[in-house]
Amino acid sequence: MSETREEAYQVLARKYRPETFANLVGQEAMVRTLKNAFAADRIAHAFIMTGIRGTGKTTTARIIAKGLNCVGPDGKGGPTTEPCGQCEPCRAIAEGRHVDVMEMDAASRTGVGDIREIIDSVHYRAASARFKVYIIDEVHMLSTAAFNALLKTLEEPPAHVKFIFATTEIRKVPVTVLSRCQRFDLKRIEPEVMMGLLSKIAKAEGAQITDGALALITRAAEGSARDATSLLDQAISNGAGETNADQVRAMLGLADRGRVLDLFDMIMRGAAPEALAELAAQYADGADPMAILRDLAEITHWISIIKITPEAAQDPTTPPEERSRGLDMAGKLPMRVLSRMWQMLLKAIEEVALAPNAMMAAEMAVIRLTHVADLPDPETLVKRLQSQTAPGPMPGGAPAGGGYGAPGGTVHAPMMGASHAPMRGPTMMGGQATALAQAPQIALPSFQHVVDLIREKRDMLLLKEVEDGVKLVRYSPGRIEFEPSALARPDLAARLSQRLQGWTGGRWGISVVSDGGAPTIAEERDAEENAARAEALANPLVQAVMASFPGARIAEIRTPEAMAAAAQAEALPEVEDEWDPFEDQ
Repeated sequence: MSETREEAYQVLARKYRPETFANLVGQEAMVRTLKNAFAADRIAHAFIMTGIRGTGKTTTARIIAKGLNCVGPDGKGGPTTEPCGQCEPCRAIAEGRHVDVMEMDAASRTGVGDIREIIDSVHYRAASARFKVYIIDEVHMLSTAAFNALLKTLEEPPAHVKFIFATTEIRKVPVTVLSRCQRFDLKRIEPEVMMGLLSKIAKAEGAQITDGALALITRAAEGSARDATSLLDQAISNGAGETNADQVRAMLGLADRGRVLDLFDMIMRGAAPEALAELAAQYADGADPMAILRDLAEITHWISIIKITPEAAQDPTTPPEERSRGLDMAGKLPMRVLSRMWQMLLKAIEEVALAPNAMMAAEMAVIRLTHVADLPDPETLVKRLQSQTAPGPMPGGAPAGGGYGAPGGTVHAPMMGASHAPMRGPTMMGGQATALAQAPQIALPSFQHVVDLIREKRDMLLLKEVEDGVKLVRYSPGRIEFEPSALARPDLAARLSQRLQGWTGGRWGISVVSDGGAPTIAEERDAEENAARAEALANPLVQAVMASFPGARIAEIRTPEAMAAAAQAEALPEVEDEWDPFEDQ
């Protein structure tokens, strides 16, 4: 039984766990600080280690515990940052059986009762070691009551007690605890350091693995040594001999980065059939659609970065051929295109995550990306339009105007002709309607004043019926004669008479005839709008815009007078200068 335990396989992440600060990679600043503190005998009573997963927080805590209690091979040594690993305290701590070094997982022991056990035991001296060390992992998981119970002991512990905390969520630790600890932020391990570490472990294991495979593992680990060694362990088993990049890529479920660059290039060229075929081929080879889109987003980010700082391309995890392709793309693609690509990819990744079929969502995303890839940006469009022959005057003697649009979108064409007055409609209000609002008892000299009064009184149902159903034959103040349209209700005349009498204080005679009526207000408005739209479409500049954006349409036409009136209505009122009490001093 004991022989089976001794011969049991130990994963690389545990087998090559650093036992001394000399073996702890990527944390030089923290190691230097601790070495100086030990040398000067300025060892704090509490430490807190924070950083992402797998950067050595718990490992550092154990090394500090060994350094505090190491007695050396001869049994006469003192606290050191280079524990011997041979004395009984060092071996007992490494094996997790030292009675004076207590390691607690705060994720499973979160209550105040667990902390009370620590508080009750700190008053007793260490049984065999120099210091009694309490290592609390994932300390941010402690409850508020547990943190509060620990504060006093943490601030003034006995001289023989040391606390070492580790957490990945430093923001969740109360500031009252942070202020009582010496804090160390463990950073992500740099790619070149990580690749050196993996290469060293692979050599020690007698495994053959290519640099390309190590680069993929390093990139997937995202700065975590534990993740990297675990992936290396898996890659060595997967390779069964020499492990190459293709095997690691298949193991990680990644798309070939070179093929992702090909897909990126096809999208940027607007080659939708080729891009869809490449996406389907990668999917058939086992690549996850979500992983492909994430790789596209990563490439977009990488090219954007090296476009601004070309030296960023000198990443050891990037093969030379990818580096040269990235630099070439960065030189050709404008930043506006890359920013648009990034935003659309973020949206596409969200859609793929929510879609019932990830591949369908990815294909739709690629179609959108290729569709907009060759669209000119506004600056290019303006230059292109300006380079064309200057457009002549619009019908009616007006100069040409134009606007911007998008495929399937809208074109706002401001009409510059003075001959076109603003269209009447529910959003417009004449100056005389304002006079009626101020003095509603005055006569209504024209039928338009009647319509403006209805609008002023906010009787929108009656306003709609009058605009659509009244074909005016004759009007005089107090008298309306009209032909009803097909949309008019039978009681329109009676209701209109009743409303006007109530609003103006006078009697109104309204009669209905069978013919002779003029077009309704709605019909006149539609005719004016159609004429303005036709005039806008005759403008060469608008025609150029419509040709540049197939499927665009004119959604709204605004005259300069209407825009000026709208701007004036939306402008904030002027505010008089406030009195300054210090102005007269």
